[in-house]
Amino acid sequence: MMKRMLISLAVSAAISGSTQAAENNNSNSVEEVERIVVTGSRIKGVDLEGAQPLTVLNQDDIKRSGANTISELLSDLAQTRGGDGSFSTSESGGTSTSTPAGQAAASLRGLGPSSTLTLINGRRVAPSSFASGTENFVDINSIPLAAIDRIEILATGASAIYGADAVAGVINYILKDDFEGAEVDVSFQDSTASTDESRKNLNFIFGTQVADGNLTVFANYFDRNGFSATDRSFTKDPKLESYYSYLPKLENAPNIYYFSSRDGNELASPNCKTELVETEFGEQICAYYGNDDDLLETPFESISSGFTFNKQISNLEWHTDFFFSKTKSMAQSSPAAINQLDDSEGVWVPEDALFDAFGDGADLAFSYDDLYFDPFYTQADRKLYGIKVDARFNDPRTVEVESESFRLVSSLQGEIGGWEWESGITLSRSTSDQVATKGIYNRYKFHGALAGELCSDGSLASADNGELSCNTGDLLNAYNPFISDDVANDSILAATQEKPTRSGESTVYGWDARINGELFEFGNDYVRAAMGVEYRKEELTDIPSLNSQANRDNDYLVDVFGYGSSISEADRTQYGAFAEFYVPVSDEIELQLAGRYDHFDDFGSTFNPKIGLTFRPTDSLVIRGSWATSFRAPSLTQAGVKLRTTTSTYDCGANQAVSDFYCNGETNEVSPNTIEVGNPSLNAEESDSISFGFAFSPSENTNLTVDYWQFEHEDIVDTNMTGIMAQALSDASLRHCGVVADGETGISFKADLCEVDSLYDSNGLNISQEDANLDQILANWNDYNNPEGLPADEVRNVSSLYRDHVIPLENTGTQKVAGIDIKFDHRFMFNQGDIKFAFDATHYLTFDRNKPGSDEIESLVGTWRYPENIISAKLSWSADDYYIGLKGQYIDSYLDDIEGLKDRQKDELASLNVLDSNGDHVIDSWTVFDLYAGYDFKDMSIGLSINNILDEEPPVAYASQRGFDSVNHDADGRTYRVSFTYAF
Repeated sequence: MMKRMLISLAVSAAISGSTQAAENNNSNSVEEVERIVVTGSRIKGVDLEGAQPLTVLNQDDIKRSGANTISELLSDLAQTRGGDGSFSTSESGGTSTSTPAGQAAASLRGLGPSSTLTLINGRRVAPSSFASGTENFVDINSIPLAAIDRIEILATGASAIYGADAVAGVINYILKDDFEGAEVDVSFQDSTASTDESRKNLNFIFGTQVADGNLTVFANYFDRNGFSATDRSFTKDPKLESYYSYLPKLENAPNIYYFSSRDGNELASPNCKTELVETEFGEQICAYYGNDDDLLETPFESISSGFTFNKQISNLEWHTDFFFSKTKSMAQSSPAAINQLDDSEGVWVPEDALFDAFGDGADLAFSYDDLYFDPFYTQADRKLYGIKVDARFNDPRTVEVESESFRLVSSLQGEIGGWEWESGITLSRSTSDQVATKGIYNRYKFHGALAGELCSDGSLASADNGELSCNTGDLLNAYNPFISDDVANDSILAATQEKPTRSGESTVYGWDARINGELFEFGNDYVRAAMGVEYRKEELTDIPSLNSQANRDNDYLVDVFGYGSSISEADRTQYGAFAEFYVPVSDEIELQLAGRYDHFDDFGSTFNPKIGLTFRPTDSLVIRGSWATSFRAPSLTQAGVKLRTTTSTYDCGANQAVSDFYCNGETNEVSPNTIEVGNPSLNAEESDSISFGFAFSPSENTNLTVDYWQFEHEDIVDTNMTGIMAQALSDASLRHCGVVADGETGISFKADLCEVDSLYDSNGLNISQEDANLDQILANWNDYNNPEGLPADEVRNVSSLYRDHVIPLENTGTQKVAGIDIKFDHRFMFNQGDIKFAFDATHYLTFDRNKPGSDEIESLVGTWRYPENIISAKLSWSADDYYIGLKGQYIDSYLDDIEGLKDRQKDELASLNVLDSNGDHVIDSWTVFDLYAGYDFKDMSIGLSINNILDEEPPVAYASQRGFDSVNHDADGRTYRVSFTYAF
């Protein structure tokens, strides 16, 4: 009992947040806090060790990590690896619906950022107003690392304590407070590559006594240069020639679309500036590869400041913390494809453009007689003759994003009748403003420019008896896509550019009150309890400018090419109540019981219990286990998404009927343009989690923990395009010809299927009608597109699908995830210093998920982005004044996503002999080593770290056109970081 009481006192001291005490303790004392539940319980001063495992990153961990941001710091943890839930700025893109530029999120156990609850000092923080897909997340780049005292990570279900979103667990960021003195820290980091990829960091913290309380002020500035794929030898060129796109940049000259070629083959322009590429159909085309436009790391700048203030007022303690951060970043995506006005392939170009560029065609590799010059109508309703071409714009789609976040929390704590109480209010807000700076073009202006119908003020000319006139401005010459490096021609293209914007705001208002203390004496101890209530209101808006909004009135066509549209607006009110009990069943057995009720005004109520059990057969051994249910309410973006243009993937291999009707019997994955809409009938996602294991400490310097954990996650919110396509085969209400009607959902087929009699079935029914014979219609469609009756292997497959299928969000999925965590550390103590070895491993036993549109369960462990084993080890030597350490991280091998590649890419891989007998490619395991060292003087310290000291390249992955998996690996190469800290 005495030992347990001493540990409880130590925990109380840790929770009080005394920075000075933390500085005076060695790392072993911090590990003692790690064995005591802090995050994961509202009961203070009780040794709840073992009810659930807790990982703590303390000041030493942060200092010696070499990390500049929280995203960099958490990337070393096995709990945040595996799957594609966590993301960083390297995954951001230059469209309205890309992963937000400059933002990052942490995901526990691969379950996604929206299933990981983020807290600061135990209270919530507003999520980013820009979602990743439809998942809201807290932008961890907005939290200044310089303000963090420690990070506590509980990777198990915790809704019984904290409410919604704690499906996979909780990450709790504890701010510095009660600091005395001042400290300045500066650091510089760069890679050993020849390019400037520097990262500059300046931190300041100051603490003093003010008005009989402690005021701690902090500030941070961070600036990072980006780098591109062309800056690395292993990403400069495509890994496969077959990664090509048929759409070259305009500056490299368009291809003649196969529709306009009499032999049905794509034709290259003679002024192509790149080497011609042979396609799977034997064509010679001017191709595009995305390497030149791929930013592997985006530029990023942030500035933040804040304070914490603690003051004793009579018998009350007043605590206030505030921080503000502002970030700037940019991101880019490949140049936008140039499509028809209705987004279909091939752009009509008047025949005059070809003649003006090539004269009599003597320099062409083909004859004008090899082309079809067909009639088409312009926006001014003029009938012209021309050809179709394939091309994309020159500039990558580029956006700049500025985000601001602030959070204010003020609370009072006191004691009544031996019970501690606390009540606080929270105001947290995140705003983001995005502007497209280049590479975004107006579809109507561009098509007007091609036809010579664009006016100098950006309006479109009208025609009267064939004569064009502008209401205002002057009529511009026609833009000629076959002419490059011509100032006058380029200025016409520039006149079609747009700079759409997007603005978002997310706000959380909160109030909470809680008490904790001793209920009654039980044996030699007390039954303790914590109880509380919470109220929260959340608001979110995400509104793009009018020129980047899609709606049914404009046939879901955004005014600009390839930018997307995301419109969300929602608010929610929630209240909850929880109770937690600590029951010392005996000197060896302790019980944690918790339950929480939450009510949401938009989808209803939920109750989530938790049971934790600890058994201590000896002082050195703790056996622990817990069971809990958790939930995640549909995010505000999911609840409030009015319309979101995106791409949705359907898996031809997941459903045989889908493969036969839509995929010509193939098993690849296809990602067409879709419209994602909200669903008022969404339910909350639910999860059952269990964990059990043991902690063994045979000596003061040796610790071993082994824990098994499991999540069963149900009713996952997502779109299910494969399922909708399968349903449409038997439900005519989901089959639409042309654009899907307003208020309806389903699959969009080409209009000919409802307009051309020869495409009807034998009963005269078209594809949108009930009881239509779809097999007959499919056969008719194939004949319709092969009038010459060529063999099937000589015919280019023409999809019957149109565009912008309308897919609702659904509770569509289930997944089961299980694994084992093993942690070991041992300290060797010598007069000259201490040597410490630490080992941390996560082994995934199961990551099973149902395939969309199918009852089939697919096992993800060991497949694309789901390594089976993630291991880190550290060997360090520390004395009073210096330290040096070596850290290694191992990412297991896993299968490449060959199934998702195009047939031509699979054929090339087979010819390169990189596939095994099963047609798979294994991505090699990856091991990197980091070296760090430092020296502490009286009032200052210096540090040096070298990451990836062997300059290991990431293993080759063919599923990504980057040539590597940027989620589990990185292209940073060897980097060095020097830091200097001065205290005064």
